[in-house]
Amino acid sequence: MRLVDWLDKGASLGAGAPCLTMDGKSLSYAEVQALTHRVARGLNAAGITPGKHVAILSGNDPVAFACVFAISRAGAVWCPINPRNEAAENAYVLDNFDCTALFFHSKFADLVDDLRPQLPKLGLLVCLDAEQPFAPSLEGWLTGVPDAPFQVEPVGDLAMLPGTGGTTGQPKGVMLTARNLEAMTALTLIGYPFEGRPVYLAMAPLTHAAGVLTFPIMALGGEVVIMPYPDIGQFLTLAARHRATHTFLPPTLIYMLLDHPDLAAADLSALQCFWYGAAPISPARLEEAIGKIGPVMAQLFGQTEAPMMISMMAPKDHLAPDGSVARHRLSSAGKPGPLVRVAIVDADGNELPQGERGEIVVRGSLVMDGYYKNPEATAEATVNGWHRTGDIGYLDADNFLFIVDRAKDMIITGGFNVYSAEVEAALLSHPAVQDGAVFGLPDDKWGERVCAVVQLRAGQRAHPEAIIAHVKAAIGSVKTPKQLEIWDDLPRSKVGKVLKREIRAGKLGSPA
Repeated sequence: MRLVDWLDKGASLGAGAPCLTMDGKSLSYAEVQALTHRVARGLNAAGITPGKHVAILSGNDPVAFACVFAISRAGAVWCPINPRNEAAENAYVLDNFDCTALFFHSKFADLVDDLRPQLPKLGLLVCLDAEQPFAPSLEGWLTGVPDAPFQVEPVGDLAMLPGTGGTTGQPKGVMLTARNLEAMTALTLIGYPFEGRPVYLAMAPLTHAAGVLTFPIMALGGEVVIMPYPDIGQFLTLAARHRATHTFLPPTLIYMLLDHPDLAAADLSALQCFWYGAAPISPARLEEAIGKIGPVMAQLFGQTEAPMMISMMAPKDHLAPDGSVARHRLSSAGKPGPLVRVAIVDADGNELPQGERGEIVVRGSLVMDGYYKNPEATAEATVNGWHRTGDIGYLDADNFLFIVDRAKDMIITGGFNVYSAEVEAALLSHPAVQDGAVFGLPDDKWGERVCAVVQLRAGQRAHPEAIIAHVKAAIGSVKTPKQLEIWDDLPRSKVGKVLKREIRAGKLGSPA
């Protein structure tokens, strides 16, 4: 299955059915297909031959997302460009990933115009929604181009070239093949509930998890309802209006949803599967979500290099046989998918027995083909044929995977290993805490001291000493922060992850 095959599969189940919907307007599968035929013809006529890299810079937009499938239909490779990135980072990605064409939305026209002199490889620029002095509009560019069926065979299996988060230097290009995306889609369809024709509500950016999760929806002829920007109130309205069956949000947005005054009255009865992932979730708030939203919460764990489905926890896995919440399992990332192998290894790459903590490694058709033009980084991410995730975890007796920390975030204080994720879970169990981050800072006595910064829920007040006492009662003194500050807001990445590096670089006060 090529990337465009997911669109064509959906069309075969009903060409007139709604495919992409935004602001109350829908494009049917037939209409999206026709647009992709025209855009693929245009790319081919412009010299974008199979194997070339084509980028898209846009917020959530149905025409922009349709161009993803057109790129595949032309035999080219899709390079998603995150609109929330800094300009310098996007310039680096466009140049280093050898992009030869760029589709962009007019809201980024000034940025693209500024970057053009730095990007001599970009031979084709097309604005999705309006003509620019330096680029035609999509409709202008497609003038006279027919929508008759058109398709070019790719030169290889490379389908998508996303960048890593760039948390440790410049982003690396992750070579995701059609086989990788097929494995991800198959795992999604195997592991989670799908009844009838699904309706997927996409509030998270389509350049990330929200985008690739549309492939299993399209495989079943489902509808993708696109939100142009995050808005929890609108999310609740659209979920009810469109009878959404599936959706995905990172934990930060789920916390906002749980605190929203309209949640109690919202009709979410059509939901079958509410995916969460991209960052650890508080077990206490997950239990709250099950109570307020229903037994539909569904975890996924993956990374750009092994997208989405390294391990999965379906809604039923959140519950005990008697229907009660399986509290002991809420801090788990689920079971490894049936099409992947997961192991826990020590620093030398030796597999560890059940229950022992070490680095999580994975192998199978889900794992990337390597980093683009970076064999050194590819080799560094590989041990004995396994892909290294950089996460520390263990497998329990029931084969559930527990992620305890990122390897680089583990704190060694007084000779003890403290896993920041465990401390963060204890912090978030405090009723006044909305979000938080735990990290280590150098300490003359302990080597490293456990530090924390938290953000309180709207309208809540709490003293740092009271939060520290709460954590100490939950997990003991060794793991309890020696220093804790309350901030109005926390710095976050483009996908909502709290940026510990920026917090570490901030001006914390002197320790008590």
